[in-house]
Order: sequence, then structure tokens, then C-alpha cells
Amino acid sequence: MVYRIYTGRREGFGAQAQALLEEWREQLHITGITGLELLNRYDVEGIDEALLAQCVPTVFSEPQTDVIYDALPAAAAIFATEYLPGQFDQRADSCAQCIQIVSGGQKPLVRSARVFLLSGSVSEAALAAIKKHVINPVESREASLSLPQTLQMTVAAPKTVATLSGFLALEDGGLEALLREYALAMDLDDLRFCQAYFKTERRDPTVTELRVIDTYWSDHCRHTTFLTHLDQVEIEDPRVKASYERYLELRRTLGRDKKPNTLMELATQAMRYLKHTGQLKRLDESEEINACTVTMDLEIDGKTQPWLLLFKNETHNHPTEIEPFGGAATCIGGAIRDPLSGRGYVYQAMRVTGAADPTVPPENTIPGKLPQRKLVTAAAQGYSSYGNQIGLATGLVEELYHPGYAAKRMEIGAVTAAVPQAQVRREAPRPGDQIILLGGRTGRDGCGGATGSSKSHTVDSLETCGAEVQKGNAPEERKLQRLFRNPKASGMIKRCNDFGAGGVSVAIGELAEGVRINLDCVPKKYEGLDGTE
Repeated sequence: MVYRIYTGRREGFGAQAQALLEEWREQLHITGITGLELLNRYDVEGIDEALLAQCVPTVFSEPQTDVIYDALPAAAAIFATEYLPGQFDQRADSCAQCIQIVSGGQKPLVRSARVFLLSGSVSEAALAAIKKHVINPVESREASLSLPQTLQMTVAAPKTVATLSGFLALEDGGLEALLREYALAMDLDDLRFCQAYFKTERRDPTVTELRVIDTYWSDHCRHTTFLTHLDQVEIEDPRVKASYERYLELRRTLGRDKKPNTLMELATQAMRYLKHTGQLKRLDESEEINACTVTMDLEIDGKTQPWLLLFKNETHNHPTEIEPFGGAATCIGGAIRDPLSGRGYVYQAMRVTGAADPTVPPENTIPGKLPQRKLVTAAAQGYSSYGNQIGLATGLVEELYHPGYAAKRMEIGAVTAAVPQAQVRREAPRPGDQIILLGGRTGRDGCGGATGSSKSHTVDSLETCGAEVQKGNAPEERKLQRLFRNPKASGMIKRCNDFGAGGVSVAIGELAEGVRINLDCVPKKYEGLDGTE
């Protein structure tokens, strides 16, 4: 049986609804609506009435601020929104966990939705404009108001992984069609290279193999753009030109002038020179591919202890552009993951972003993009939500406004972490070692995240790239932080790596030269995922 309840705010606590109504009036020029009430709707399956009654004032609501409804109140217009199937719903997941804690039994199924109750004069045009404003098709849709018979997802058995028959014989036209059909991030030259390799194996690749290569070669994972050869450089600013010439001089000093001149060389040359001259004595180096780490001595209770200081920054320009709340939330979440996998505890952060003018009317938005005001406000809410849930202080927040950011937003999160050196083992994995996959469960949200952030985007990106945005799970990452602060737990780890947009296909290569994986053992949010996903 499916139970349904609604929770709304008591009078005097509806600030969010009032702010949204003012937003509609200011941005959408809608004046006929006199009131708005927001309700949270919960559908629950797998519990009895007694447990539901026990959870209503403890899990679903706060009696001091909330009102409970068994049925929808009357209104001039009513509509509801929900996450798309396959998108992670943190509100529903948190409720299910809390109900399980209360009952001590099985975790129930929970679905949530947001219900909008409008009063006043609501025309069809105004209602359509409001729905377009609040529903981002990348992540959500309008929800049915009827009660479902079950919350169980209908799952089709995954098909056998397809082999790309005829791949070896494709000419350039066929390869270009393949790039479009599978929305690959690699270019034609990359695909030609893959074809030449599989010709040596005398077989066509599977879709999975091609997607793994596409993920590993994506700009997100391999920084392909930074490896572009710079064969001609023209600089007008004399100060920048002098700095560039100094860089070329250091290349000659280090004997690297025979190597291709790339942006990656430019970015790392100062570090190479400082290391060459013995000025990076505190740099902590290992085979782990995590956050930059330096050693330091701290005085604690009058005793000097060796510690590790870790720092990392992450850009989430693409995800935040198409789904601002989730994109900005996983920007800070992703930045935390690297020092966390280095066993460090993240204790402070900063956020630097770039946007176009957020006061421009929504009707002047570039086709295929979200309004700048929506990007600015929702991204700030997403970053703040994740930071507050995980308990991370952000000491610097700055947003830069420039017309150039209308093409794509800039979203940067940076963090600093620390850990006693005694809690960190760094050993090479050996045959027979066990690998533990720890953290949030895998779903379709985030599939293609690495390659998605490496593609050129079109007016269709909002509709086609939604699954590429990961949905962060701050409470789960907070649990990992607490676990890794336990010396007994962290002391058991030989090597650790974070598991981000590249998924299994990238994480394995950063753990060991070869890993045997049983994909059936990967914890999933729901059934129906195939091996490629």
C-alpha cells in the first residue's frame, strides 16, 4: 500500500514561497497571482499505519513550523514537480533512512514531490510561464497529482552489450556518424586511432570498450586541451611576454625544450624548476593520484607532530551551466573527495565564480541556456546546501561579472585539508589485495559526466545532457569524513582514490595496473543498470 502525506509551512514561516512569488512578479511580470503555498509531498510504500503515524511528526515534519495535510487544499491552480526517473532525490532518500532508523527494519520506498498551490487570477499563459521557470528539464518534470498503486520502478532487463559490427571497415563518413550516434567526446582523429588499434586485434570493439576509452581520454580526465601543442604564440602585453620568455628560458635550463610546448608544460614549469633547485623540500610525493600534499610540523599540546597539508580545486563549469544547483553542489563535493581520499579532513573552502549580468530579463537569455539570474541564485544555493550539510566553512566567496561568461559559467570550488602523517599508509597494491567500494550508490545520474564536460554544447544540451550531472550526497560523504578520521580505519588503507565523473573505468587505473572487477557487486540505487552504465 502507498501512503501519501503533504507538509506545508505554518503562517509566518512561508518565506520561501513569498520569495518565489516576488521572483515571478519581478522576472515574469505576473501580477494576477495573489498567493503561493509550497507543499512537500511524500509517497511511502513498505510501512504500516502505526509506523507512518510515528514518523509524521519526527521524519516528515517539524510540528513547531509545519502543517500536515492528508489531502490537497483548494487553490485556483495546482501543479507538482518531481525529479526525473534515475535522478537522485536526496529528500526522499533521507526520509527512507530516517524511517529505517525509527523502525529498525527494512528501508521503505519513498518518493517526494514539490506541490505549488496558486491563488488569485491564474491565466493559462501565466501558468505555462511559471512551469517553465521552475522546471529545469535536465533534472525534473511535472508530476501527476494522482496516487500511484506502487512505487516500484518498472525495470527492463539490461540487453547484452552490443558489439560495433563493421567498425573496422568504416570510412571517415561512417566514423563521424558513429561519433554523433553515441555522442562521444573524442574527435575524428581519436576514433581513427581507436580503429587502427582494434585492427591490430582483428576484432570490432564493444560499446563498453569505446565508452571506457572515450571517458579516459576526455578533457575532464586527461586534460586533452592542456596537451595541445603550441606551435605559434603571439603576446601583446610586454609583462606577459617577459614572463613567457622566462618560461622558455626555464625549459632550456631543465632540458625540456625538445618536448612539445603545451599549456600543461606552461602550468607545471615553475613547480619543476623549484623542485630542480631544491626549493620544494616539503612536497609529499607518491603514486596516489589525489590532492597536492605538503608536509608540515605542528605543535600540539607542546609536542611537535608531522602532518600533511592537502589542497585541491575543482571546476564544474559545464554541470553548473545546465543544472546549477546540482552542478555547484558537486563542485564542492568533488573538491572534497580528493583530499578525503588522501585521508585528509577538509576544514575550509573558497568559491570563485563567473557569470554574465544576472539582471538581464529572462526573455533576453541565449537560446538553449538558463537565465543568468537562475544560474547565479541556484548555483549559490547548491554550493551552500552541500557545504552546510557536510559542515564546511567557506571563508571566501567571490563572483565575477563579465559578458564573456554568458557563453559558459565559471564555477570553481577549492578546499584545504590536513591529516596526521602517521594515519597515512602509502603502499603499492599486490595481487590478492581486496578493494572496497565505499560511499553513495550508483545510478544513472552522472553517467557521461566526464565526457559531457568535454563536449561542445548546443541549444539542445539542456534536454540531452541531464543525465551527465551527478547528484551529490553530502550526508554520505560526511560519513566517509568521520570514518577516515578514525586512525584504525585509515590505517588499514594501502592506497585510496576518489570515484568521480570517470566512474569505475577511471578509478581502477588510478588504483593499480590491473584490477579484476565484478560489476554485480557495485551498490546500485535501483536495478536495471547495464554493465556499460
